[in-house]
Amino acid sequence: MTVTTLKPMNLLEEYGPDSAKPGATQVEARAYVTALTTEHYENFSVLSRLVPERLRPDFAAVYAYCRWADDLGDETGCDDEAKQRSLELLGWWRRELDACFRYAADGDAADPPRHPVFVALVDSIRRRGLPKRPFEDLITAFEQDQHITRYRTWGQLIEYCANSANPVGRLVLAIGGYDMSNPAHSDLFRMSDATCTALQLTNFWQDVRRDLFERDRIYLPAEETGIAADELDQWARDPRGARPEDRVRYIKAIRHLCDRTERLFEEGRELPKTLDNELSPVVWLFGAGGEAVLGSVLRIGCTTLWRRPRLTKLDQLRLLLAASIRFRSQRARRCPAT
Repeated sequence: MTVTTLKPMNLLEEYGPDSAKPGATQVEARAYVTALTTEHYENFSVLSRLVPERLRPDFAAVYAYCRWADDLGDETGCDDEAKQRSLELLGWWRRELDACFRYAADGDAADPPRHPVFVALVDSIRRRGLPKRPFEDLITAFEQDQHITRYRTWGQLIEYCANSANPVGRLVLAIGGYDMSNPAHSDLFRMSDATCTALQLTNFWQDVRRDLFERDRIYLPAEETGIAADELDQWARDPRGARPEDRVRYIKAIRHLCDRTERLFEEGRELPKTLDNELSPVVWLFGAGGEAVLGSVLRIGCTTLWRRPRLTKLDQLRLLLAASIRFRSQRARRCPAT
């Protein structure tokens, strides 16, 4: 399979709601989710050697689920017809999730999963005791994207992140053996939520222009920035027409949002130190990568409406090396020389 054929929207005919193809075998499903995960990830491979080998199949299954759900919500287009199509596909994805959890609980169910993502996910649900709620919340967020494309307040945006970002961190912790329902783990999930929300917000500040033009979405909360949607659209479409004072308004608004986001990163910064040695380096890398992207937004002067910041290959290498050093030092402490 090539990267192109692995893309979810290219596989709807083969695996979508109207497909008559027989269900994937466990071997086929594992091969698919692993290939999807290792061949596409914006900044880092989630199956790098930092992820303990015993957890890699579960990371792959969860990532593939998130990737499919995200693409079903984002890749059909942004007109009314496309949004309706996304809602239909996300409804199908929710029904597949329901069937997957039923089958995971009762292997004799009459309708076993057919889609390779859910075939792979059944084993992870059983093995790691993964909760259903985070998977459902992700679908809810992507459904919301079809109805709400502008945000008025910071609180509304945080509520959106609770569904669009926080479930991913909760699933990572669940894979590592941490239980959402255990009061002893409540601080871990609180710090994870703060980090994941910060990661999502950082992505918003980085991709203001892309979200506006490709998806007709504006995640900048209008009351927080004082910038109306039509102003933002005008400045983006004609950068030379943006007055100096308009550019300053935008830059100040993004800097303020970055400051608030940085405080969320700070709230979650102790999380890797409180996790076991297996999961700690991976979680550290996600948070550190997000903080590095936020730093790149600040380095270009918060001009993200006209220029998209990104981590360089050298930036990524430095982070991976730092995480690798962390991994080796923790492994050495876990297995001291005799």
